[in-house]
Amino acid sequence: MEKDDESTDKSVKKVVVIGPECTGKSTLSSKLAEHYSTCWVKEYARRYIDDLNRPYEADDLLAIAQGQLANEDRLVLKAKDLLICDTDLIVIKIWSEFKYGFCHQEILHAIETRRYDLYLLTYIDLPWEEDRQRENPHLRSYFYDLFKSTLQELKVPFVEIKGEWPERKQMAIKAIDNILTPPAGCIKKQ
Repeated sequence: MEKDDESTDKSVKKVVVIGPECTGKSTLSSKLAEHYSTCWVKEYARRYIDDLNRPYEADDLLAIAQGQLANEDRLVLKAKDLLICDTDLIVIKIWSEFKYGFCHQEILHAIETRRYDLYLLTYIDLPWEEDRQRENPHLRSYFYDLFKSTLQELKVPFVEIKGEWPERKQMAIKAIDNILTPPAGCIKKQ
């Protein structure tokens, strides 16, 4: 995970969809990528865990983080103005600390050095759907509060996304449009 944000194209805005399990992150990421005709970074953990023939362990989270960042680095080169990321390393950090009591230093370093333009924090008001990778339906409120406080501590820009799908999508589009459109009186650099 040596590569940091200094090597990526600054003209591409990066938006992370983040939140507890089963809050519509992947669906929202897909809908936003379609709306903006851009690519999106799928959650690497899903494929990684599906391909394991054993339960995942703490060291797997480091491999997942590396895979997530590699996909992001590859897709940011294909994105024109916007890249949607279905989760980022904050998710892995929170999960690692909850499940294993620690987080790999490489993951923490990447969180400090990677920069994103906006986080969309998905709320827990969607019904729980069973999935073999989902583990804690009873802790969604706890994790939501933990994600929110972590984003606040990191002092990163975020917007809470709530409601039914049409409302969620419109809230997300409005937030993204605000970072894509310069404030009145400013001229956008080409």
